Amino acid sequence: MKRPVFLVTAVVFLAACSRPARVAPTSPVASVEGRITSGGVIRHYLLHVPASYEPDVPIPLVINFHGFTSNSQQEEALTGMSIKADSAGFIVVYPDGLNAKWSDGPGAQGQVDLQFVRDLIGALEGQYKIDPKRIYATGISNGGGMTNRLGCDMADVIAAIAPDSGAYNFWQDCIPSRPMPVLAFHGLDDKLVPYNGGESPMLEPPILAWAVAWAARDGCNSTPAKSTRIPTVTIQTWSGCKGSAEVILYTLDHHGHSWPGSPVMPRAITSQAVDATDVIWDFFVAHPMP
Repeated sequence: MKRPVFLVTAVVFLAACSRPARVAPTSPVASVEGRITSGGVIRHYLLHVPASYEPDVPIPLVINFHGFTSNSQQEEALTGMSIKADSAGFIVVYPDGLNAKWSDGPGAQGQVDLQFVRDLIGALEGQYKIDPKRIYATGISNGGGMTNRLGCDMADVIAAIAPDSGAYNFWQDCIPSRPMPVLAFHGLDDKLVPYNGGESPMLEPPILAWAVAWAARDGCNSTPAKSTRIPTVTIQTWSGCKGSAEVILYTLDHHGHSWPGSPVMPRAITSQAVDATDVIWDFFVAHPMP
């Protein structure tokens, strides 16, 4: 029996909530719910604007996609990105997929979600002074797949992408309009999105092959530099890319389908060797739109 195309994040999240775990810090600024109409459908999102926001100063925007069967509130808690937004000074928005999933393929259903993202960005640009050169995307699992699709199909808007534990459906159908900076995290013990690929390579590629494909698209050096400065983390970096792009893959030992450094996920599957939210933001800072 084939594995499902969309892979579950909420199951793991709820498992974390059923056992003792570190308490996630809370933001001093509450996030707010919002709705827009896209393609004739009302779409929901959660928005976090830091207290430091000044209406006359351009501010970065991070779009953070939840996993299959999860939602915007869970993604905020999972990643702790609103806390980072407060300290670093950026807006983060957590969109909700239709029926708690993202259509990240290149077909008509995928176009519906891509249009939603474009409409959402447009709506936020109408309310806040968003820096058009600093709009970024991240997400986990099915949300990581959606992040990847934005890198492929919305390179005119998205400056850089950083998927985690991504389910990269139709990953070879990808022709970005410019070199795309890519940062990714994946656990060697991921049982839902296997590091070495699943039954259908078109839907579940070997993660290293997926990263190599991005490096080739970006015109990077074919051989990555490899670092193991953290014993349980292998970092491969493809440099020499066109357009100041870069492709970086964090491979984590003893890490499953989870967000590295998350304070709310089970320790048994969550590496604490790196904090993905911190690493992602540093990567985004280094890669604005050319």
